[in-house]
Amino acid sequence: MRTDFDFPKKDLLGPVVFRPDFNSFETINVNQAWSLFFTAGKEDKVLGQNPEFGRFFTYLLIAIGATGSLLAGVFIHMA
Repeated sequence: MRTDFDFPKKDLLGPVVFRPDFNSFETINVNQAWSLFFTAGKEDKVLGQNPEFGRFFTYLLIAIGATGSLLAGVFIHMA
């Protein structure tokens, strides 16, 4: 999707995903993805450039999902 809606740089109030320089179908890294998630699309550089923060949140989400699945399986068999 290509938008031609261009905010002046000093008055830029909209989410980062609607900015013309961001919306050019380039791939984003894991830090940008988590930054967009935590800020509800307002900023993509909150976590910085260190990829360890993005990996930490990704692995934390995987661990929570795996733990939930294991606990659900244990409690279903106990009932």
